[in-house]
Amino acid sequence: MKFVCNGLTLSEAVLKVSKACAVRTTAPIYECILLGAHGEEVTLLATDGELSIRTAIKAEVFEEGDICVPGKLFTDFIGKLTGEEVSVSTGEKGMEIQYRDSVSFMQSLSAEEFPAIDFEVGEKNFVMKQGALKKIIGETTFCCAQDDSRPVLKGCLMEFGDKLEAVALDGYRLALSEAEILEKSGEESIICPARTLTEISKMLSSDGDDITLYTKGGSLLVSSEGTTLVSRLYQGDFIKKENVIPNRFSSELTVSRGELIQSTERAAVLIRGDKNNLVTLEMNGDGVKISSSSEFGNVSETVAANLSGVDLTISMNAKYLLDALKALTEEEVVISFNGPISPFILQNKEQKQSLYLILPVRNAQ
Repeated sequence: MKFVCNGLTLSEAVLKVSKACAVRTTAPIYECILLGAHGEEVTLLATDGELSIRTAIKAEVFEEGDICVPGKLFTDFIGKLTGEEVSVSTGEKGMEIQYRDSVSFMQSLSAEEFPAIDFEVGEKNFVMKQGALKKIIGETTFCCAQDDSRPVLKGCLMEFGDKLEAVALDGYRLALSEAEILEKSGEESIICPARTLTEISKMLSSDGDDITLYTKGGSLLVSSEGTTLVSRLYQGDFIKKENVIPNRFSSELTVSRGELIQSTERAAVLIRGDKNNLVTLEMNGDGVKISSSSEFGNVSETVAANLSGVDLTISMNAKYLLDALKALTEEEVVISFNGPISPFILQNKEQKQSLYLILPVRNAQ
């Protein structure tokens, strides 16, 4: 195999697919990127067994062939050659990389060892605006679980019906968001890994172009601007949102989102590093008092707000509160409560397409 291409073009392509390389694995091939030089282009492919990303670039191909190179090493090395014309070929020592008057070598593996990836995923399809899909991913995935105790919660439940409804939760908080579906070939309910959705989001623009999601069996496929992503989906029972989200509330607080964010951020400074990271909201007819306390000192300040219902004092994780507030978009938000130990929800005052639920902390000081 031998091809010549622009270093920046190659670096950008390598960086895209390297996100699918395994980090820790007993099978070294999953840490590799498969390079295939054929015709007038070079195809790059990486997979960790769950997520696969493929892209292609234009190149001058002198000798067709396929080879596997160490993903992280190749990514880092090519990233230092963005201003050069690069020649990549196979030789007795492995991968040979030439640039200017220099030549470097890198170990390689046979392409025959690379696992076969099924890119024929297209049983059902759903067409959406790229901006709408990007928005719904950004509004939910930060609430997915990070640990492996319940693997299904590391994904986002995506229900394709009359609209796309996405739900994410980690046991302490929940995110719900909706987006319009332009066209569909049926209905589907999938649990997509948060990591997959994050990579899909990077492929999308915020404009009005359409994007099509394809599903088949336990796989999802998305393709945009020459890059194709295929991911396995999680299997299992997801928590039903209807059993978690309250539909009646005893208190509702309407408050400026920006002012509450600023006040909560100041209160969070003194509790940074604390195990529970708690802030307390004390609500009455005069507004809402935000406070925190630690061995380093305490913060207490009041923000103007309108409260309907009973007065209330409630404590929660400051990060969870800030994450939800920053995901909302309107100047005013409504926070609805059912007492100091029941889950509460946050929504925009007008547009209700997204919702965040947080569990408070019982008996916080």
